[in-house]
Amino acid sequence: MPNCWCCGMRTRCCADRSLACSIRLTIGCGWLPCLGCSRAAAGARSFLSLLPRSLVWHRRLVSRSWDYAARRRPGRPSTPAAIRKLVIRVAAENPTWGHRGVQGELVRLGHRIAASTVWQILHDAGLDPAPRRSGPTWRQFLTTQAKAVLAVDLLHVDTVLFRRIYALVAVEHGSRRAHLAGVTAHPTGAWTTQAARNLLMDLGDRVTTMKFLLRDRDSRFTGSFDAVFIADGIQILASPPQAPRANAICERMIGTLRRELLDRILVVNERHLRRILTIYLHHFNTARPHRTLGQLTPAQAETQPPPMINLTDYQVRRRAILDGLTSEYQITA
Repeated sequence: MPNCWCCGMRTRCCADRSLACSIRLTIGCGWLPCLGCSRAAAGARSFLSLLPRSLVWHRRLVSRSWDYAARRRPGRPSTPAAIRKLVIRVAAENPTWGHRGVQGELVRLGHRIAASTVWQILHDAGLDPAPRRSGPTWRQFLTTQAKAVLAVDLLHVDTVLFRRIYALVAVEHGSRRAHLAGVTAHPTGAWTTQAARNLLMDLGDRVTTMKFLLRDRDSRFTGSFDAVFIADGIQILASPPQAPRANAICERMIGTLRRELLDRILVVNERHLRRILTIYLHHFNTARPHRTLGQLTPAQAETQPPPMINLTDYQVRRRAILDGLTSEYQITA
């Protein structure tokens, strides 16, 4: 028997030259340990199947030797996060501006930036770089046109004898000033038309600043009702069906009336309801703070805030409204 080509021992398995040649060609070099000359060919195959895993460390060293990531020179610096946020903010606040308009605004502020960079920032943020991306939303429209919007809505009250009475309430979006247009148990189209005339008389000179009337699609708001406002140059905006949020300010006003007044008083008749609503709305317009107005009343927001004083030098006196249902406070020297 010939000697083994790797260990020099004379074994039976090495007598098979074809097996020795196949093993030599597979492992590729003679310095590896012997496959076990006394083992069968199955043992050699199992060792050869584990051989690639044992050389993983070698492949990793080779890949690291050819990795130039750590030695690569940096390219153009990325846009700072603050500039990215500013680009997205300017684009969101100005729907009609394209990426060129946003770039021009940043250049005007003193920051040089390429138009392609602004385009890429808007694209990555999911905004269309072209102008007029989505148009103003309903909320944006009401905010920008607040001083020119008048909202109206009907509320109902059940009396102590279960008789339903209706009241027509109007709210000026800009000043949050509320108005009572009328109270009735039979709200017909003719009644709403006359209530509209009464409302315009109550507004006085402020009618000239009103451009839009926001109302729902109640059948009692007839064409003659709309004609009263159209005659004064006021455009009618009808809210979508079953969408109370479209007239959210007036709906919230009605909710305030219920929480602070109507849910705490038993209404007897129309005269009683008209009286308590008139008293409360006067308090609402002159003495009740509003968060939207910076905790000022509608009357103060239309003029100017009160001067800052030290309350320790003054006396504060309470005035009961509606027999103590709510209160107003005044300063006395």
